Amino acid sequence: MDGDLRSWRPCLLAAAVFAVCMAGTTLPTPLYGLYQDKFGFSELTVTVVYAVYAVGVIGILLLAGNASDAAGRRPVLWWGLGFAAASAVCFLCATGLGWLYAGRLLSGLSAGLFTGAATAYVMELAPRSGASRATFVATAANMGGLGCGPLLAGVLAQYADWPLYLPFAVHLVLVACSVIVLLRLTETMRRRRPLSTVRPQRPGLPPGVRAVFGPAAAAAFVGFALFGVFTSVSPSFLAQSLGVHNRAVSGLVVALAFFASTAGQLAVGRIGVRRSLPLGCAALLSGLALLAGALRWDLLPLVVLSAVVGGAGQGLAFRGALSAVAQAAGADRRAAAISALFVVAYTGISVPVIGVGLLAGPVGLEGAGLAFIACMALLVSAAGVYLLRRPAPATEAGGVR
Repeated sequence: MDGDLRSWRPCLLAAAVFAVCMAGTTLPTPLYGLYQDKFGFSELTVTVVYAVYAVGVIGILLLAGNASDAAGRRPVLWWGLGFAAASAVCFLCATGLGWLYAGRLLSGLSAGLFTGAATAYVMELAPRSGASRATFVATAANMGGLGCGPLLAGVLAQYADWPLYLPFAVHLVLVACSVIVLLRLTETMRRRRPLSTVRPQRPGLPPGVRAVFGPAAAAAFVGFALFGVFTSVSPSFLAQSLGVHNRAVSGLVVALAFFASTAGQLAVGRIGVRRSLPLGCAALLSGLALLAGALRWDLLPLVVLSAVVGGAGQGLAFRGALSAVAQAAGADRRAAAISALFVVAYTGISVPVIGVGLLAGPVGLEGAGLAFIACMALLVSAAGVYLLRRPAPATEAGGVR
């Protein structure tokens, strides 16, 4: 047993670094209300600050998403940790709205670099016989880290002093520890090329993937949009409509959605891609319905249920969509097709959220949320019906990341 653990240690250490980086991207979630009180901005501004993160992710995926294939995993992860540290410094120094925009943009750049490079690194450091378990570790590090961010910030903001500073100071310490860990890990890319050889990736859809891409992208868009709403405006809804001012509770509700997504992604291996996409759409629709009930009747249990059910649906739908698109694209065009899917997904995490912010002024947060739910329900229902009539091809879920 000790020998087995020793062989997995590099993989687990890389996963811990991955989780630390991703936790930083969701750290501000339960703190937006405090920033509103401090700087006096509107709910629309909250959603725009949140959405700037997606601009960073999409930009880095398109410009340097394949950088680690050329320069190696560790150099790219150094840059990712550097952006994560710079983001934390921006929030620590925040004296106005510009600092928040800068912090979120840097956080997006960090996540964009880590998404591909860290996933590959974790899987490459695992023992050769443990490919399926390595997929589990990478998934848990990614989504688990995203879930730990709001939970950590919420607990520190609620039960410790300096709520707008301590979470980011703690994250800076964790980033420093990650640098030390990364120094002890070995590079997995034997043949490396200069960064000057990296070229921007243009998303593209080969003819064979177009029939699969539409419904898969719709499901990914809705799943990420649901996450976007949860992580940007749910703390405000909990405070304004439900009277829940405990930031630890707000952070926990958001964290539950990410933890449920992890469980949903892991379930794809047993359910299979053919069934996971329509099941994911059904779970997303159920999560949206529960969220509508929570908005309409101001019930905290429905908010919690919508986080769990919607998060599980997002995990099922997104990993199923990723596997289906990658399989349909073929090896020579796979990177371009996957890049297109990620662009759609991260558009989902930003554009609908800004729409909610725009509507919150004239119709209130509840009315804006219900309008968002209606639009997303129509979109995911259409995708689900299409997938039932034309199922995605059966693939090995763990074989494509």
